[in-house]
Amino acid sequence: MANGWTRRRVVGATVVLLIVGAIGGTVAMRIVKKSGDGPGGKGAQPPVTLEFSSADLARVEAQPLSRWLPVSGTLQPVRQATVKAKVSGDVRQITIREGETVQAGQLLARIDTADLEAKLAERIGALESAKAQLALAEKTRATNLALLKQNFISQNAFDNSESSFSVSQGTVKSAEAQAQLARNALRDAVATSPLTGVVAKRHVQPGEKVAFDSPLVTVIDLKDLELQAVVPAVDVPELAIGKVVELSIDGFGERKFTGRIERINPSTEPGTRAILVYVGIPNADGALRGGMFATGRIALAASAPMPTLPATAIRTEVGQTFVWTVEDGKLVRRVIVVGRRDDAAGRVEIKTSLPPGAPVLAARFDNLKDGAPAIVKAPVDATKPASAPRSGGTKVAG
Repeated sequence: MANGWTRRRVVGATVVLLIVGAIGGTVAMRIVKKSGDGPGGKGAQPPVTLEFSSADLARVEAQPLSRWLPVSGTLQPVRQATVKAKVSGDVRQITIREGETVQAGQLLARIDTADLEAKLAERIGALESAKAQLALAEKTRATNLALLKQNFISQNAFDNSESSFSVSQGTVKSAEAQAQLARNALRDAVATSPLTGVVAKRHVQPGEKVAFDSPLVTVIDLKDLELQAVVPAVDVPELAIGKVVELSIDGFGERKFTGRIERINPSTEPGTRAILVYVGIPNADGALRGGMFATGRIALAASAPMPTLPATAIRTEVGQTFVWTVEDGKLVRRVIVVGRRDDAAGRVEIKTSLPPGAPVLAARFDNLKDGAPAIVKAPVDATKPASAPRSGGTKVAG
């Protein structure tokens, strides 16, 4: 019994020693591994250094920037007319439809003239009657004048005949005027086109009754169109009659149109303090239509030289504009304020001062970090043999 109990103690002690030894070995391994991962251990890795070539970099340069004044508006025909009824009556005939081309003087509409013809006949009859009365008054006057010279009638009797003659003359003139008005009304019953163009709208149909001054037909001439652009008053001194305007019209894709400033309003618009500029656009082929929307720009004088950078060097994130520079072997993220842009030259005005001569990243790179090691690779001389690749932590950006 005593021997068995002793064996159990020996076995138990042995197991405990094995467990303690295993735990100690594991802790020792962790301590060694941890010490090896430190700065002086074998697992230490140097930080990656970004290397940029001269093609990736740009520097602030003083350059003049092109200036453009944006304009926009709706195209309107320079010449258009709404033909209206000059007399009232029933529309007897409409000879055209929307979209048709008409010539100046061509018949557009005709109003029923039965009443007008009757009125003209009445006026002509009144005129004939007045002329007859005038002839009789003239004879009476001549007779009384002869009798007056022979003292057969008094001066008062002659004056009465003279007055009747004058009244008859006035009556004839009034009747002639009334007859002429009736003729004009009969002529006005026929509506003709005042210009050569295209019918934009037919306002009435045959059989409708129209009143005086009612619209009948609208005709527009598409050969010349006009854009009314609103521009700030401060930019008007740089504009002049004849200045070229480049335009893009909705629906025509990349096709560009050219117009010229034809008129400049002499006063500002109430409330906006802006000025209307009228841009003439030739449309000989008739491709453009009234009411189309146009956007364009007017070239202004170039600015004075100012600090600029390529537009590709400007970054914007979370509403903040910045650039990446390489300073003292590190990447530096610098917040800047930009000004004018010259899209044609691809440059942007920089209003924030940067370190003189500091190279700025002009190409796009991802995952850049402020303070990361960076160097500028010297240009390779093609006449010298390529050197052996270097080992270490240098990474060529791009």
